Amino acid sequence: MLTLRFDSGTLELRGELPAELRPSECVWDARTDSHRAPALVYAELVLALRAAGVPYEDEARNYPTLEVGSLVHREPRPFQKGALDAWWKARGRGVVVLPTGAGKTHVAVMAIERCKRAALVVAPTLDLVAQWYELLRVTFGDDVGVIGGGDYRVAPLTVTTYDSAYLHMERFGNRFGLVIFDECHHLPGETYSLAAELCLAPFRLGLTATPERADAREASMPRLVGETVYRRDITEMSGEWLADYETERISVDLSPQERAAHDEARATYRDFVTSQGIRMSDPNGWGEFIKRSAFSEAGRRAMAAYRLQRSIAFSAKAKIAVVAHLLSLHASDRSILFTQDNRTAYDISRLFLVPAITHQTKVTERSRILAGLAEGTYRAVVTSKVLNEGVDVPDANVAIIVSGSGSVREHVQRLGRVLRKRGDKRAVLYELVTADTSETFTSQRRREHSAYR
Repeated sequence: MLTLRFDSGTLELRGELPAELRPSECVWDARTDSHRAPALVYAELVLALRAAGVPYEDEARNYPTLEVGSLVHREPRPFQKGALDAWWKARGRGVVVLPTGAGKTHVAVMAIERCKRAALVVAPTLDLVAQWYELLRVTFGDDVGVIGGGDYRVAPLTVTTYDSAYLHMERFGNRFGLVIFDECHHLPGETYSLAAELCLAPFRLGLTATPERADAREASMPRLVGETVYRRDITEMSGEWLADYETERISVDLSPQERAAHDEARATYRDFVTSQGIRMSDPNGWGEFIKRSAFSEAGRRAMAAYRLQRSIAFSAKAKIAVVAHLLSLHASDRSILFTQDNRTAYDISRLFLVPAITHQTKVTERSRILAGLAEGTYRAVVTSKVLNEGVDVPDANVAIIVSGSGSVREHVQRLGRVLRKRGDKRAVLYELVTADTSETFTSQRRREHSAYR
């Protein structure tokens, strides 16, 4: 008889396995005299064996059913129920795309209840792990495990980071029947994808507001999690389920002194790139520039010039003047200012006496600052990139993009930070762009989303 075993993130298949039922990723392992495949194929294989009436002994799965359902019950919104039903119809595999603030976590809670299987939640940051831990503890009871940030405890309901998941999945990848990938656009990376491949869970749910990636690796999502089974965009939900909002792009000019310094630095950078035959529009252009800039004095000058022209565009004096005006205009609102780099964030913090949150901010301090913003102690905070995901400040209604990348996902996430519904709240996002710099093109790229049309 065919026997299935879980072995270090792989599925070991011993005994007779008809060739037509072998998953495409199944190979012969002469060391163990058995066929072997990534644990990912478990559901596909079991369904095929059942359909063909082939008997087998399952020693691979080691996950329990959940004895206790949720202790807290919330009436789902129609779109949340629609998302769950679409996911369940797809055999409990797939990606749900909903805007930030639309309640994706409640879809996950309902999925856990529907499956009644031990569940693992994978999140990108320790802050999000803490939020998931608290949500699951309150909803299902105190027995919630955590893996990451110095903790290692596996329970029928467990939360972990992507980093910890791909490092440790080979040890516990058969102990969960459901795996939930929060912010699942992180998953298709070369290392993080192992978290899905080494996991046996037949039920898989991906949650994201923006599945698209700059490297187009989202094409691997159907294999790792499933197809996109449900999608609603910001424009469809604003007003009824999300706050009404408007976006405004404000263009500023460099001063004559800034323009001269910017153009001189950009010419130095561009001359080097051209002389080296590097096309920055190519997928490997940036990596090639980094590599070649390290091998010569001209290359090092070019890299310094590249950073200087970006810094001038990011923190133009006219931008700072606009920030002062907007903070005054929205003195009675709750504002979040976003920058591309820590230096600009700290400069704004000092100039306007608002708290700054960067990757250097300790978790406890960050928590106090966000609590102060929620309570009204602070009317504004400034951050670099760490609040793109995971911050929940329902009262924040103004986003000011001082600088950022060309990522569509980043821009939509930043808009989503101020869209959580609260009464008749109306949100506004200001995008500050320095004219005739690389920011002009960057702005065009990151606004390629229906939310800005």
